[in-house]
Amino acid sequence: MNNPTRKNTRTRARLPTATLESARALRGNMTDVEKELWYHLRAGRMQGAKFRRQHPIPPYVVDFYCDAFKLVIELDGSQHGVEVDRVRMRFLEKQGLRVLRFSNFDVLENRAAVLEAIWDIVAAPPLSPTPLPVGEGLQGKGKLKGSP
Repeated sequence: MNNPTRKNTRTRARLPTATLESARALRGNMTDVEKELWYHLRAGRMQGAKFRRQHPIPPYVVDFYCDAFKLVIELDGSQHGVEVDRVRMRFLEKQGLRVLRFSNFDVLENRAAVLEAIWDIVAAPPLSPTPLPVGEGLQGKGKLKGSP
């Protein structure tokens, strides 16, 4: 039933049905390599960052996504083509996303380096402003320099 007193809290446009269905199907059929990396990304295990798996960013579905860091992680298996991946990566970067790509081999044989590369992004302290030189900014008892 439609409740007229309830406000619509949806802030994002609905995703295309085909993209949603594709993402759901991919979540249910993750590769062993995706499962391996997902174990380390899920449940805030990576510095508390929330990752999503098989996340739709139309027209694509990315392997892993962390909204807080605008970070996409893609795993490249034998089914990936160089030119297709290049076009996809350019599209994602134009959306303001940072893309990390790892081969399936790297995840299986060099897992520590893969996790460290991700950790370096999610554990980096936020940029803080450079302190003002002495004599600039607030002076004394909350007064601005040059104010009476």
